[in-house]
Amino acid sequence: MAKRFKATINPALLTWARTTASYDLADAAEKIKVEADALSAWEAGQDQPSIAQLRKLATLYKRPLAVLYLPEPPIDFQAMHDFRRLPDMGPRRFSPGLALEVRRAQQRRELTIELYQENLVAPTPFSLQTNDGTDPEAVGDQIRAALGIRHDQQGRWGNQLPAFREWRTKIEEAGVLVFQASRIESDEASGFAFWAETFPLIVVNRKDVYPRRTFSLLHELAHLMLRQSGVSETNVDAPRPAADARIEVFCNHVAAATLMPRAQFMADALVAQRPGTHEWPDDAIQALSVTYNTSREGVVRRLLTFGRVTQGFYDRKRAQYAAEFRAQRQREREARGDDGIPRDMPRETIADFGRPFIRAVIENYHQDRITLSDVSGYLGVKVRHIPVIESQVGMA
Repeated sequence: MAKRFKATINPALLTWARTTASYDLADAAEKIKVEADALSAWEAGQDQPSIAQLRKLATLYKRPLAVLYLPEPPIDFQAMHDFRRLPDMGPRRFSPGLALEVRRAQQRRELTIELYQENLVAPTPFSLQTNDGTDPEAVGDQIRAALGIRHDQQGRWGNQLPAFREWRTKIEEAGVLVFQASRIESDEASGFAFWAETFPLIVVNRKDVYPRRTFSLLHELAHLMLRQSGVSETNVDAPRPAADARIEVFCNHVAAATLMPRAQFMADALVAQRPGTHEWPDDAIQALSVTYNTSREGVVRRLLTFGRVTQGFYDRKRAQYAAEFRAQRQREREARGDDGIPRDMPRETIADFGRPFIRAVIENYHQDRITLSDVSGYLGVKVRHIPVIESQVGMA
């Protein structure tokens, strides 16, 4: 029998890698097909994994093998505050997919800063700021003015995808990195934000429909204006501390006020002709959602804010829209079948990474500071896709 070579490592690295990847001990052991007691013994320093087993752990935890040979665990990005948990519930444990997206977003931000420094370019400072004592309606007006969004311009965007892209571009131009994540389940989180003086970042869930992504963008922007980091769950009714509940209500109100400014919304003919509380027809709600490039639920919530519908009407509509969304997703899965939809890697790369990050990478390649292989690695695509990406971001 071949001799089993064990990996000589600091066991603290195994615990660090597992917990930062958001696996509990039993799940991690099951994934690499060992007993939980064995993994526990490795982490306690009572035994050591084989080199082959260590490779499996590195793959599972999405860490380079060499990292697990470091003398001490590195300081990792763990600055995310959870806005939705009560103190007696303990700290929230992210899913492995969400934990990975948080880590990758921070790595991209750090790389962006390095690339800007190499190219001797100063990042655009993010100057928007507020506090949760400010009128959310006024903050919405502040955001629109700062981003240069006019009501007539918003009405010409046509549909939800161009609207999302326009809001995203404007926010990026204000000095924010905006990424999209595909490893977060829709029922876990709508997005997250990380506050920093240089290149604060927002990540939205790519599995959400475009109106929801746009709302998440503006919700997370409000968090950045408060100088706060955090993960926002999709369940608005989840229990949470009073202070955090107030912040979440504030950020939701800001997002709605930015998308649907009070003056324009209340002056809209569909709203003005119904001055009291009403049961609204679906076609009127749909028409308002098209006008403001937002979701039907967002429209009904705005009507509730201004006393034009009852809480019961809002609750019924919210349940209706959720059921319709689930049914639509099921139809889409059945239509795709096993083959799925062919992937457009250049388009996906731009959507996920954002133009500021991609331009920083390609600009450094043009200046011979990084190689084409580096570009491929940073963007996670094959070299053959790079010219198309370069053309689509206007750098060809």
